[in-house]
Amino acid sequence: MSTETVLLTTGDGSHSIVSQPFGVPYHSCHGAIQESRHVFLDAGLWDRLGEGPPQLRILEMGFGTGLNALLTRQVATHFPCTAIHYYACERFPLPSATAAHLNYPELLNLPRADFLALHDAPWGQEVTLDPNFQLWKWEGDFLAGLPTAWPLGRIDLIYYDAFAPSSQPELWTPEALAICFAALAPGGVLVTYCAKGAFKRNLKSVGFIVEGLPGPPGKREMVRARRPFSNAEPAL
Repeated sequence: MSTETVLLTTGDGSHSIVSQPFGVPYHSCHGAIQESRHVFLDAGLWDRLGEGPPQLRILEMGFGTGLNALLTRQVATHFPCTAIHYYACERFPLPSATAAHLNYPELLNLPRADFLALHDAPWGQEVTLDPNFQLWKWEGDFLAGLPTAWPLGRIDLIYYDAFAPSSQPELWTPEALAICFAALAPGGVLVTYCAKGAFKRNLKSVGFIVEGLPGPPGKREMVRARRPFSNAEPAL
C-alpha cells in the first residue's frame, strides 16, 4: 500500500482510507458503504432515477476511493434505458495499487475488475465502462473551475463529497458552491453529508433551495439542495 494512506475497517465491515495530507478518513467510521448509500444514492441517485430520465449527468466532487462511482455503476445495471454520464473531480487521486486493497467488490458481490476499472480509467477523457455508464475523471483543483468540455449548466446531480469543513474549509464557501450552482441544470440537485449551519447559509446565499434530511448512522442530519427551476421560484 502507499505510504501516504492507512487502511481501516469501518462499522459495516467495509474499508476506508485515512489520508495523510488531511489526517482524516474518507468515510464515516460507522460504515463506508452504508454512508455512501444513504447520502448519495438514497437521497440523490434514486430520487433522480425515479423520474425515468433517458440520461443522467452526475458530477462527483472528490472521486476518492471510487466507492460512490462503484455503487452508481451497480445501480445503473438496473436502468439500461438511462445513459449515466459520471464526471469526477479529484485533486489527490488514490493510487490504483492502494485501491486494490479495498474490499468493496467482495461486500457488494461485484467483480473486482469492475472496481479496478474505475481507478485504471484514464484521466482527462470520457470512457465507456458499460453500455449505459460512461466515466470522465479530471485531476485538478475544483476551485480553479471545471473543464469546459463538460456539460456545465446541464448536470443533474452532484455528489458533494469533499473532506469536512474542518479539513477543507475552502470547498464549503460560497465561491465553491457557486461553481456547483452554475454546473447544475435548473432543478438539479446537490447532496452531501454535511449539515453545518454556515454551510447551509452559504448554499442559500448562492441561490440553492436547501432541505435537511435525516443523516446516516452517526449523523443527525444531511443536506439536499436544489437549483430552482426559475429565478421566480421561492426559496424555502
